[in-house]
Amino acid sequence: MRAGLRTGVRVAWTAVADGSFFCPRCGGDRNYERRTGRRRLELLGVPLVRGGVTTPVLACATCATHVSPQALEHPTSTRLAALLGDGVRAVALAVLALGGTEHPAAVRAAVETVHAAGYPECTEEELLSACAALRGYGADAEEARVGVEIALHAALGPLVPHLAAPGRASLLVRGARVALADGPYLPAERAVLASLGSALELSAGEIDALLAAAPERR
Repeated sequence: MRAGLRTGVRVAWTAVADGSFFCPRCGGDRNYERRTGRRRLELLGVPLVRGGVTTPVLACATCATHVSPQALEHPTSTRLAALLGDGVRAVALAVLALGGTEHPAAVRAAVETVHAAGYPECTEEELLSACAALRGYGADAEEARVGVEIALHAALGPLVPHLAAPGRASLLVRGARVALADGPYLPAERAVLASLGSALELSAGEIDALLAAAPERR
């Protein structure tokens, strides 16, 4: 082979799917193509020998960066906002369901919390109906507590891995403010807030400190 002839291994990419993801390079939601590739030896741009298959990649439609498909494990900004809104609503419902549906101040605080979480159309009647369904009609206190905590953990499970420590603390404090709207913590409220703190991966000491400081935090 004469010197100077250009040879090299190239990858021929084929798009097999597309969608939206959070691009780590752009720092925002972008469209992507999922691509599979096959290596080939080229001489002067002419394919000569086909090689092996490469690991699939995601190609950002904006910056063209190739990243691992594991990037799809990070929710888009839109999805993360929805998860956060659902999480805040679940926290307000859990605290209200176990501690304060008969107290107007607690109901108002829960409604305001839900409105701020992205549900501005939610009414007191809707929230009270959701609380009754969450507790379970006819369930005794222990059954109601277990049911509420299961629902709470289910709502927070997809969200917690994507929250930094201040975000996790903020969720606990929001629940605490609903509980404190009608006076000091009731035992049932304290119990569900402790369970909430555990779901948020906070230590017992962190939970106690945040609940004690909740009236002063803004």
